[in-house]
Amino acid sequence: MQFRDLKKQYVALKEEIDNGIQAVIDSTSFISGKQVEILEKELAEYVGVKHCITCANGTDALTMALMAWDLKEGECAFVPDFTFFASGETVSFEGATPVFVDVDERTYNMKPEKLEEAIRKVLEEGKLTPRVIVAVDLFGLPADYDAIRPIADKYGLKILEDGAQGFGGEINGKRACSFGDISTTSFFPAKPLGCYGDGGAIFTDDDEIADYLRSIRVHGKGSFKYDNIRIGWNSRLDTMQAAILLPKLYAFIRYERDEVNKVAQKYTEQLKDLVVTPCYESKYTSSWAQYTIQLRSEEERDLLQKAMKEQGIPTMIYYPKPMHKQQAFAGLPFEDNDFTVTEKLCKTVLALPIHPYLENSELMQVTEAVKRFFGKI
Repeated sequence: MQFRDLKKQYVALKEEIDNGIQAVIDSTSFISGKQVEILEKELAEYVGVKHCITCANGTDALTMALMAWDLKEGECAFVPDFTFFASGETVSFEGATPVFVDVDERTYNMKPEKLEEAIRKVLEEGKLTPRVIVAVDLFGLPADYDAIRPIADKYGLKILEDGAQGFGGEINGKRACSFGDISTTSFFPAKPLGCYGDGGAIFTDDDEIADYLRSIRVHGKGSFKYDNIRIGWNSRLDTMQAAILLPKLYAFIRYERDEVNKVAQKYTEQLKDLVVTPCYESKYTSSWAQYTIQLRSEEERDLLQKAMKEQGIPTMIYYPKPMHKQQAFAGLPFEDNDFTVTEKLCKTVLALPIHPYLENSELMQVTEAVKRFFGKI
């Protein structure tokens, strides 16, 4: 059993993916080929924004967005404490300071009440200037933008939606990667929409920002390749990855997101009386980058993971260490009682195998293993 079975997906899409790869080889347009432009158009249309700018990876996407806002030393961005390192790393990379915020125990996303507390605390201290809220769509579920947007407007802050795991999620029919002033995603292979290497994308309705991003991803170019109007990067999505992503995007739209939601629903039905299962309001739709359960203690979590491994069932822990305790952020002040939920989650969460091609027999193997662990079989 695979945690996220990319082999089964390839078998299902083999003809389209192989044809796409061969077309790139035949054209020899390995960089900035037509498939990149087509993909950007299709992604923007699906998400519901004006511009999609692809780039080399999801971390570059976050950094380029912060560059577009000229985030700098003396300023800060508010980042969930329970997330992948890149969400805060990119803030520090720009010379600014990440301020970590505790999360909601059931959705795993930034808790709006804690966000406003953190903003007020920074303003009272007067050492940093608040600029950005980095709202992460964790495990496939969009953050609570209905509550976060009014807070951002109240304090004059930009929202950077980190949709690396959230692509395909929705709130009342509005799609993830459209909620931020700038939004980003990742095409890392294990993501809801993944390529066969690294890749990322940035989404915005702002024409000037879109022009800036297209410039800096190719060495700060101006009107043509050798006209360099600013210092930029080399952060392009190569044509081969675009060709692979196109049929995967069409499959994602046609059936993959629906199928993974069916898997998640079955998990919840089978496990809700044994463990804490994901829970959120009906206005949300998740794309299920992960299906994460909570156990009662770190010891129980580790024993269940060991039991699953012995039965050939892969599981993962996202995330075992809070952001505020990462060594890279050791110089930042914090108080442990500000992150009680994150501290608990890091000790109790466990992610189960989930993907659109998970067979019912595999799902039953997973749920029966959990039931057996709790003595229910």
